[in-house]
Amino acid sequence: MTRYPLDTPEIVDALGRGLRSADYTSEGIERLLGEQASQSLVGGVWWPALRATRRADPDDAALATLIRLFLLGSTEPADDVAVALPTVGVADLLDQQVIETADDGVRALLDIRPHGSDAADYLVVADQDASMRPGPVRHDHVLGIGGASMSLAQAVIRTPFRRALDLGTGCGVQALHMSGHCKQIVATDTNRRALALAAATARLNGLDWDLREGSLFEPVAGERFDLIVSNPPFVVGTGAQDYIYRDSGMVGDGISRSLIEQIGDHLNPGGIAQILANWVVRDVDAWDERVRAWVESTGLDAWVVQRELADPISYVSLWVSDAGESVTDAAERGARWLDWFDEQGVVGIGMGSITFRKPIGDRPADVVIEEITAAGQEVTGFEAQSWWARRDFLRESSDADLLASRLSTSPVFLETQSLPGADGWQQVSAAVTRPGGPGAVLPVDEVLTALLAGCRGQVPLAALIALLADFHGVDADALAQAAMPSIREAIARGILYRAD
Repeated sequence: MTRYPLDTPEIVDALGRGLRSADYTSEGIERLLGEQASQSLVGGVWWPALRATRRADPDDAALATLIRLFLLGSTEPADDVAVALPTVGVADLLDQQVIETADDGVRALLDIRPHGSDAADYLVVADQDASMRPGPVRHDHVLGIGGASMSLAQAVIRTPFRRALDLGTGCGVQALHMSGHCKQIVATDTNRRALALAAATARLNGLDWDLREGSLFEPVAGERFDLIVSNPPFVVGTGAQDYIYRDSGMVGDGISRSLIEQIGDHLNPGGIAQILANWVVRDVDAWDERVRAWVESTGLDAWVVQRELADPISYVSLWVSDAGESVTDAAERGARWLDWFDEQGVVGIGMGSITFRKPIGDRPADVVIEEITAAGQEVTGFEAQSWWARRDFLRESSDADLLASRLSTSPVFLETQSLPGADGWQQVSAAVTRPGGPGAVLPVDEVLTALLAGCRGQVPLAALIALLADFHGVDADALAQAAMPSIREAIARGILYRAD
């Protein structure tokens, strides 16, 4: 019978006490390393952090040892580790597969690191990644905190929910964040090692999750949730399952399709689901074709945002380098992968997020599918929640309602583009942008620019349009009718909001 790390609760508790006693926290580590070395470490440059630990005050010797051991992949003298973690002891750490003997000391098998959120400072347990250890990662390797997991965590709506599901929990990053606003959390995974490390993560942080083994919705058959979050093994490939953390075992983008098509059956009315997904693209001019068909079949409200369209070589290069394989093995695997893409007519892979909502009552689904690639326009929980609120407001408001409303313009930038001409600079386009708003960009002309400037929440929209119509010598009703699509788009993007 396979034994997994940290399977003894008492040892997990003792390890947690030892780590916190040494101030092994986000604040403690940043204090010791300093701001610049800390930022370098976040960016993947480790040697300034190693230098800082070597120069640490003797009172921080235990913390410095733990940073080198768990965050920098260093081999440390066993006696130093024993001093740093007196609550556990080296023998127990070896037995619990937290460390292993190496050269003249010990080195970490697990990545144990603090992770701060708005709610608390947590400890997260995962496997050491390929950059920290020689050779390829394990078949059942458990990823730690990464770019994908953090982008999803930032996108999740953080209002209180009663019952939540973290599908494909891995080491438990999403479940940790949900613990701050969800009463009950079910977390699933097909990887038993992942469930073991998620259990350790939960216990280190004094949390209680319902952990279940199984694929997709099998472990929760017949159950419904108020919030579903998933960062699944979405990598598009041949169907081989070389590494569980990235490969679902389903051909192509089958995991994303299956997840999307089943998710509505497990949401309560009004429930939210937020997932990361990849999808095959066979025509870049119709990149949304496959994901649109899946989403529209669900009957759910959906906001699909493609953040990147990767070409096959870039996509394969990213994933073959991720596992720590030798150059030869990576080259061979990459070649086979690209051959399969060619056979399937794959010209790109869409990468993005989807926010679902299950409608209450009998009404058509509200589906928006768009590409938003600009930096600083990532989907956040606040923006996702505001998105649905604005969509609801627009659906419930007639044009007459909007004309009677007092609207205000959010803080925006007016950006113009001009070309030199015979009479000086000639403006060719203009747009307003709401900073931080995903896709919050609205093309404007002279009239719409003036209208937005006048929306200060003081007079009804109809009165502003009447003033503009009089100034330009046009019919007010005709101007209102022409402007209304842009007004609605401005409200949908948070550029305009109702002030009354």
